Amino acid sequence: MRSSLLTAVLLLPVLALGQSKAKKATAPTVDKDKQTVIANLNGRFAEYAGLSKQIWDFAELGYQEEKSSLLLQEQLKKEGFAVQAGVAGIPTAFVATYGAGKPVIGILGEYDALPGLATEAKPDFTPIPGQKGGHGCGHNLFGTASVAAAVEVKNWLKASGHAGTVKIYGCPAEEGGAGKVYMVREGLFNDVDVVLHWHPGSQNAADAGTSLANKNAKFRFRGIAAHAAASPERGRSALDGVEAMNYMVNMMREHVPSDTRIHYVITKGGEAPNVVPAFAEVYYYARHKDRDILQSVWKRIENAAEGAAKGTGTKVEWEILGGVYNLLPNVTLAEVMHQNLKTVGGLTYTPEETAFAEKIRSTFPDDQKVPITNAAQIKDFRDASASATSGGSTDVGDVSWAVPTVGLQTATWVPGSSAHSWQSTAASGMSIGQKGMIVAAKTLALTALDLYNNPALIEKARAEWVQKRGANFNYEALLGDRKPALDYRK
Repeated sequence: MRSSLLTAVLLLPVLALGQSKAKKATAPTVDKDKQTVIANLNGRFAEYAGLSKQIWDFAELGYQEEKSSLLLQEQLKKEGFAVQAGVAGIPTAFVATYGAGKPVIGILGEYDALPGLATEAKPDFTPIPGQKGGHGCGHNLFGTASVAAAVEVKNWLKASGHAGTVKIYGCPAEEGGAGKVYMVREGLFNDVDVVLHWHPGSQNAADAGTSLANKNAKFRFRGIAAHAAASPERGRSALDGVEAMNYMVNMMREHVPSDTRIHYVITKGGEAPNVVPAFAEVYYYARHKDRDILQSVWKRIENAAEGAAKGTGTKVEWEILGGVYNLLPNVTLAEVMHQNLKTVGGLTYTPEETAFAEKIRSTFPDDQKVPITNAAQIKDFRDASASATSGGSTDVGDVSWAVPTVGLQTATWVPGSSAHSWQSTAASGMSIGQKGMIVAAKTLALTALDLYNNPALIEKARAEWVQKRGANFNYEALLGDRKPALDYRK
């Protein structure tokens, strides 16, 4: 054989999980500690796959993740972590800690599902009767991989006797509930040196990118009910208020920066056509990569609401439910994570997974179809910190302004899949998603080891972070001083 026996032994368990086989000329050198981490996670694949599937089955919405949160907490307690539950006024949030001293590395984990995406883990849309939510963003994988990575870091700290602390943050309600914002506001990251995170996706990449700042609220209009045919003149339609607001905001789209995003749903429009609606509600999101521009756009949305109420003879009030910063990228940390992702490699499919993926791919429009073999590839590193954005928003943004933060995505979904779709939900509940989850766990753990072993990296990352954030930066949450919106999904 042209490969050494040691290389063959190390690659066998990796290939068993569907990892892509690197060419001998470009195979990265992996030190003994990293080899141990990779081997351990390979050996526990079935255990962590089962854990993620339980959370996928729970499919609990934001701030309602009682079973999911408890499952991860119990796993961490079993591994020797000290768990503090119910932090920041959120029953399903927790912080689990192992070790002592510096550096302190934090790892974020999420586990909330989305409403309206309940489908079985099959390559065709198969709704699950009676189930409200589904893991269309793969957070069942997110929380599990983060716990798996933290456990391996714990094992290494214990075996090596290296000074340092690892913290795993159980973060509820990322999907519009801004759970991490309350955790940042509570000061739970004040003693942390670096935070690591990841996210499910349809490719493998660890870039220095940013995201969109986001603010959202429910606007509630109140009018006067009346018979819509016999005495309409006595009524004042709350639905008219909502529609007038929407009309004005839609006209406003021409006159805001072109990279602004505004979207809404009418969550309550009345009960019957022959009754003038006394109450109506519309749920708004606005996004922009610059949070100052976002704030100015948001003020105009509020003005539209007030104008709509005045013009329709109704009253309006609104409740800010969430608000998150844009991600503050860190090139220093992203380069380290990218190298570790290259070390771990992507994933390839078994024949059964290939058949599943091809059937999923057949549901995509032609212009969204990409080769399923892309799941085996690692995207080239990009410093997109000054320009490109993910198009979405995340409460990780607030964390990144509180502590140097870095993340990655892995191909847990069939390449070409959209987040928040039934296709991503299905893949998140089976082996394709679970393989990508283990790629993420390995990359997180290897990156943590690099940071523990090289404090100069942490110092360099912090210097970059201070320069980008500004020495006089003062954090103020976009959602103000409100308490967690624990009922926003009810």
